[in-house]
Amino acid sequence: MSAYRICFVCTGNICRSPSAEVIVRARAQDAGLDVDVDSAGTDSYHVGDGADERAVQALKNAGYDGTRHVARQFDEDWFAGRDLIVAMDRGHARILHALAPDEESAAKIRLLRSFDPDLEDLDHDDRRLDVPDPYYDRSAENHEFTEMIEQIEAAADGLVDFLAERTEHPA
Repeated sequence: MSAYRICFVCTGNICRSPSAEVIVRARAQDAGLDVDVDSAGTDSYHVGDGADERAVQALKNAGYDGTRHVARQFDEDWFAGRDLIVAMDRGHARILHALAPDEESAAKIRLLRSFDPDLEDLDHDDRRLDVPDPYYDRSAENHEFTEMIEQIEAAADGLVDFLAERTEHPA
């Protein structure tokens, strides 16, 4: 059996989705899961750029390395090569649904925070399921980036549990 394949998607692929990629990859590896994790943006604004330095710092503060990321744009052909497409907010989910070539592809789309055990009973249109975009946070402390990491981590454990039910554990 091949690895379970996941793509995290946000707007520019420099803050939220690369942070989710790094965190979930680490958590899945710690759990011994056979998972391939990547990320992309819905737009091409930052294709080729590294992760936002504030996201890299927030990841570092939480014990992760986000320095190797290179932003790219999601391609609708990727639906065929992924088992799960994880949107960072409802806007991204709408864009992904519009790109999905068929119902099977559309069924692969989930909101990241829907995996958070404290939020799993919310309606899929509830704004609390969004990971807010921290890009415009200009505070010296970058509170919104820290909050983003905390929200991703809260959902990551539920996502890893979801993956554990769907993947083989390497020997």
